[in-house]
Amino acid sequence: MAAIGQQKLERVSGPTLRYSLQDGANPALVWLGGFKSDMTGTKAEALAAWAKKRGQAFLRFDYSGHGASDGEFKDFTIGQARRDTLDVIDKIAPRGSLLLIGSSMGAWLALHAALARADRIAALLLIAPATDFTAKLMEPGLDAEAKRQIAEQGFWMRPSQYEAPYPITRALLEDGRKHQLLDAPIAIGAPVRILQGQQDPDVPWRHALLTAERLSGGDVETILIKDGDHRLSRSRDIARMLGVLEDLLKQTAPPVRA
Repeated sequence: MAAIGQQKLERVSGPTLRYSLQDGANPALVWLGGFKSDMTGTKAEALAAWAKKRGQAFLRFDYSGHGASDGEFKDFTIGQARRDTLDVIDKIAPRGSLLLIGSSMGAWLALHAALARADRIAALLLIAPATDFTAKLMEPGLDAEAKRQIAEQGFWMRPSQYEAPYPITRALLEDGRKHQLLDAPIAIGAPVRILQGQQDPDVPWRHALLTAERLSGGDVETILIKDGDHRLSRSRDIARMLGVLEDLLKQTAPPVRA
């Protein structure tokens, strides 16, 4: 990861975060990755190359307990990730407007950041938005044994086809409930674009439509990709993402509060 110019954000109130910042024009693009992902994924790398070619500022980072950042994944919560995101925006992001690009859980965090820093947000691009996923997607899928282990032990080791089993903790689920957004209007006035695969096994496409429905701004568009999966990392998916991003950058104006 040193190849991407990794730097450190040391904090008194949380684990040290690793990030990469490319200089360029505003609005600065800020990449918010997904649950258990890091800043070297396919989409993040494609965005970095595109931003460099275009001369656009680009910032990416790893949440606490993810990638190269400090902290343990077993201690990870949505609230911590929200603090990580706001710290990076406040202390590392270039001055001026920002265009947030959130993938899966990162889309949920992008919404939180846009609500907390509305005066800086020029637009949002949400990819397979897993808004409220801990309460609305993860918890309903837990079987009785998983629920028992979480209640009695404080965690359950979730099997994965990609890696070793990893912990789903009681703290993650309880904290996730406190950060839900879909039960009320989401007061974001900036333009929002959503890309969602209809073959996504992790975030049903109707869940993405619910996110769009809850957004209170008038400039919200959802693009459904009929054969798209959750990652949306195929070459044609990347090309579509960059095309939507190009259009957003052409229309960005001073941020508008909802």
